[in-house]
Amino acid sequence: MRFFSPAKLNLFFRVVKKRGDGYHAIASLYQAIDLGDTLDVEPAEKDSLTCTDPVVPLDFTNLVLKAADLFRRKTGCNIHAKFHLEKKIPMQAGLGGGSSNAATTLWALNELADKPATTEELIHWSGEIGSDIGFFFSQGTAYCTGRGEQIHPLPSLPHTSLWLAKPSYGLSTPLVYQNCDLSLFPIRNPADILIDFLEGNPLYFNDLEIPAFQLAPELLSYKQQLLSAGFEQVTMTGSGTAFFCLGIGG
Repeated sequence: MRFFSPAKLNLFFRVVKKRGDGYHAIASLYQAIDLGDTLDVEPAEKDSLTCTDPVVPLDFTNLVLKAADLFRRKTGCNIHAKFHLEKKIPMQAGLGGGSSNAATTLWALNELADKPATTEELIHWSGEIGSDIGFFFSQGTAYCTGRGEQIHPLPSLPHTSLWLAKPSYGLSTPLVYQNCDLSLFPIRNPADILIDFLEGNPLYFNDLEIPAFQLAPELLSYKQQLLSAGFEQVTMTGSGTAFFCLGIGG
């Protein structure tokens, strides 16, 4: 069986506070896009993973294999598979490729096992291995809070064409969060921003640009070059290093 595994954008990303468990509370408008990976799943006696991207790890640090193990533990189904990932979503981009692959794996195994779990259970379980995996069980647009695992589905946004741009280097998500200084972030009420966005007055921003640009100053120069090319809006998604660009580019 073949499954599509889409990328996501964070149309706005607010870091709300540092939590007692070490994570950060966020509020973000997530949107799936038509860039994505393809996951082929074939029943097998044991799990294995191959990938078209030689940089992608194929051991149990990969979220595909973590998700397969999670599914067996939660359902008691002794199902294994041969996975092949055709990779189009770049790593360390903030586009959610690994999380999307994990959600697709859970969905695929549930289908192959004749649906022993509900979608709600898959979403709940996924929080054990990743904060934003659950988003990829939505219809494609959602307001996500908590660590990103609290999903509030929203109606689809109008179709929009955009450009994606990413430098050759990436950034570690934990490292970006470790360098968050909340005192440097503008005070923004995410609920108000969401209302304005849904009423047709979008504010695109990402609080994580501040620590990302401190860690990689050349990333700020990269954004400035994109703005100079004529794009009306250039915003980093997730913890970077990809940007989505709106408007007419040069």
